[in-house]
Amino acid sequence: MAEQRDPKDSGGLTRALGAVTRRMLGGNHQDHEPVHHGAAGRSAIVDCGLYVDGARRPGTMHYADALAAARRRPDGFVWLGLHEPEADEFADIATVFDLHELPVEDAIGAFQRPKIERYGEMVFAALRTTRYVEHQELTEFSEVVETGSVMMFIGEHFVITVRHGAPTALSAVRHDLEDKPDLLRQGPWSVAHAIYDRIVDSYVDCANAVELDLDTLEESVFGRNAHGRIQRIYQMKRELVEFKRAVVPLQRPLEAIVAGRLPEVPKEIRRYFRDVNDHLARTVEQVVYLDDVINSVLQARLAQVSVDQNNDMRKIAAWAAIAALVTSIAGVYGMNFDFMPEKHWVFGYPGVMTLMVGGSAALFWGFRKSGWL
Repeated sequence: MAEQRDPKDSGGLTRALGAVTRRMLGGNHQDHEPVHHGAAGRSAIVDCGLYVDGARRPGTMHYADALAAARRRPDGFVWLGLHEPEADEFADIATVFDLHELPVEDAIGAFQRPKIERYGEMVFAALRTTRYVEHQELTEFSEVVETGSVMMFIGEHFVITVRHGAPTALSAVRHDLEDKPDLLRQGPWSVAHAIYDRIVDSYVDCANAVELDLDTLEESVFGRNAHGRIQRIYQMKRELVEFKRAVVPLQRPLEAIVAGRLPEVPKEIRRYFRDVNDHLARTVEQVVYLDDVINSVLQARLAQVSVDQNNDMRKIAAWAAIAALVTSIAGVYGMNFDFMPEKHWVFGYPGVMTLMVGGSAALFWGFRKSGWL
């Protein structure tokens, strides 16, 4: 459900950071510098496009110029794409677009829990991205799921996407969406839908790949020649938990959009979000099922380990009993008493050896018949 935040203090931190940045760079917004670079000497800006009537205007523009042009047209908006921005560069962007300081702080920090919040006329959305990591064999050190994050600032004339991590680059989303002018005419929320759709589709692909890994792991545990190491199962459990944390919390933000609790979302786009929500619901069910399966496999493997340990203890006890019989007979006839009836018997040694061998064989047969050996 979208959360309402007070927009009155939206200029606090961001205006202060923007002022410091402008003084450091020696300019103001009216100069429209091409790009502000972060502390690492690189720009976080991946692309900045101005869209009017469902089509992208040719050429490159500074984001401040693009925003000013978009505000002069009721059907215009700016899509500014960022990748892992530094605080100083994002401070100037926050000042230009009048972004609230709280989501700005979230966007710089990355890896937020999936959510959607309203700050005045602007909506802030956070999603987790996932990517299946290919591997030849699942080991106790294998990385199965790689996660990142995408955050969006959605206003009347702009959408700013901030991406952290490698999974789900948005350039392909932009190119696909630019081939759909009818959808782009719906405004910034068409971009939000395209990103939600691409990320949820990546959840589906990742869940299917993880399920194949889990089938292989299950076979190694329950197969005829079972050899599943419990460390591999626990590693798979950890990777699945990371995947689950990305997928399951996205249900509430999507439900808020589909249920119409965000009136700024166009009705036509809301229909598209319903389809995304259906895909997410099926993926959540699949993830929950996979989590139940991995828990069952883990419990079964623990039970197998307990049974194996019990079998080992029974074998040890059986061989100890056999050794105890021989030891006790040898101990009795190793005593140096003068008056022992069998001590001077001519068949004493063969008789004792026969007793040892026969008793040991009888015990071995008895333990073998009972399943201890």
